[in-house]
Amino acid sequence: MIDAQENPLVVLKTGKLFEVQKYCSLTNHIWDGYWCIMNKKSWQSLPPDLQQIVATAFKEGAMNQRAEISRLNASLLDDLKATSLIFNTTDPTSFRQKLKESGYYATWHKKFGDEALALLEGAVGKLS
Repeated sequence: MIDAQENPLVVLKTGKLFEVQKYCSLTNHIWDGYWCIMNKKSWQSLPPDLQQIVATAFKEGAMNQRAEISRLNASLLDDLKATSLIFNTTDPTSFRQKLKESGYYATWHKKFGDEALALLEGAVGKLS
């Protein structure tokens, strides 16, 4: 028996959790990206033109990955709706309010700076 779990839709599908789970709440409270990293010494050994090529390829790959995940989630949602799984949607307002009250956004802003906060708010709306 599953009381609760926290997974992306792909896990519900591949793990066939819909066979034992009646409800699924779509909270969108987390997003995991994939990190493209390189050894600093190796990176610095590349000439600037090659650094630019690699950085551009990383950025393009990241955007392609995000688009693919979005497409996959939409497809999986349709597939899972065809099962007996009942989906609940949530309003992020209460989640965001609790994070704001706890000082999470202020701490995040202080740690990562104005530019990072502006990028985040550009994607999800005003947070502070």
